[in-house]
Amino acid sequence: MNHTFEHVGIVGAGAMGRGIAQIAAQSGSTVWLFDTQLAAVEASIALLNDTWLKLAAKGKITAEQAQACTARVRPATTLAELASCHLVVEAVIERLDIKRAVFKQLETVLADTAVLATNTSSLSVTAIAHGLQRPQQLAGFHFFNPVPLMKVVEVVAGLKTDPAVCQRLSAYARAMGHTPVLAQDTPGFIVNHAGRGYGTEALRLVGEQVADFATVDRILKDQMGFKLGPFELMDLTALDVSHPVMESIYHQYYEEARYRPSVITAQRLAGGLLGKKVGEGFYRYPNGQAEVPPEPPVPTVAELPPVWVPARAARRAELYQLLKDLGARIETAQQPSPQALILVAPLGHDVTTVAAVERLDASRTVGIDMVLPDAAVKRRVLATNPATRPDMRDAAHALFARDGKAVSVIKDSGGFVTQRVVATIVNIASDICQQGICSPQDLDTAVTLGLGYPLGPLAMGDKLGPTSVLEILFNLQTVYGDPRYRPSPWLRRRGALGLSLQHVEA
Repeated sequence: MNHTFEHVGIVGAGAMGRGIAQIAAQSGSTVWLFDTQLAAVEASIALLNDTWLKLAAKGKITAEQAQACTARVRPATTLAELASCHLVVEAVIERLDIKRAVFKQLETVLADTAVLATNTSSLSVTAIAHGLQRPQQLAGFHFFNPVPLMKVVEVVAGLKTDPAVCQRLSAYARAMGHTPVLAQDTPGFIVNHAGRGYGTEALRLVGEQVADFATVDRILKDQMGFKLGPFELMDLTALDVSHPVMESIYHQYYEEARYRPSVITAQRLAGGLLGKKVGEGFYRYPNGQAEVPPEPPVPTVAELPPVWVPARAARRAELYQLLKDLGARIETAQQPSPQALILVAPLGHDVTTVAAVERLDASRTVGIDMVLPDAAVKRRVLATNPATRPDMRDAAHALFARDGKAVSVIKDSGGFVTQRVVATIVNIASDICQQGICSPQDLDTAVTLGLGYPLGPLAMGDKLGPTSVLEILFNLQTVYGDPRYRPSPWLRRRGALGLSLQHVEA
């Protein structure tokens, strides 16, 4: 079977339609571009021609290739002019009635064997296909903006989609230089679904006054390697885009607690603090650059107290070695002396709970996040509890900044920042696998390419350790009593068996 499409129609000449037309023409297809506004078609073709000239000038393609691409894109003034197309991709406004109307018109002019594809990011492919004469010929073909640079495309099967259609679209995506991932027709498909944990959990941390926007961003970039913190990312995408997506997926999953939106973004959206494009969001952009508040200075402490670490601390041996490297005076008795700084390293639990359960002097107790090896992070994170004395907080800060590594001090929170956000990401991804929305391999591929995460969600879970992720989630449930931290059965099974989350089942 020939899996390529020689003649391709694009309906919608906006940024998405133009991007799809570009990579389709570059793959060798002849492309007809249609829009109800002919001026939009002409403008898009002019922009495409300019793009290819620039690529040729930079040596990315030859002048002959640029000319060939230009010749392959043609304007269409009516849908009837798409009659010879083997594939038509719809990239119009996200309204179900408009998309259905487009496809019903296309069915009257296209051959019965023509493939229909929708670039919808939020609507049900099954719902779009409802009422068509040939619903088996329609599938989701969801690209990301900007299309030429975002190298992943979600190929989505509706309930009546012929599997061969998805196979042909996947082959065509590869011919266009993109990586296809197969998804079932569920809210958010893969990328927008898997991306729910990053921003929503960060918003909860700020809403609980654990840390401010800039501190949460710094921690997640320096500890886990995210290119952008969640608040930097929301400023870039803009709240008039990101908040409606949060609400849409939350409601489409019938108020599933894991996807609960935040009043913080709702209020900021209502107030017009949309992000970088309007000059103000979570950060201000006076000259197009984020105005980031400076980090708090390292306290000056005349004499550091001795340090005592309880037996249940995470990575206790590694923590001892770190303390030695920093020149700390370490106490090893069964109980701390009255002068000692008590250092705990919980997974999921808050510092308050650890101090109460282990009967520690809360006024001298500070927590440190040791979910990842110290050598693997660029920032250490400490947490106080409501009773922590300022001198003990400052002593801990000064001690862990001795070698020049950045230190953030946050207020008490179950799971610190990285533990909570990453465990939430992993748990949502595990639930996607539990539902069979996509394969584990496609999930990690889609998220790394579509969201730019340093690792796929399942690879993140393996980095922390599945048993550690489970411990964090179980303890967060205890601390917060909130079903959003309920571990996915898929994650529980793998954790119980000691399997990698990327393990491929027989």
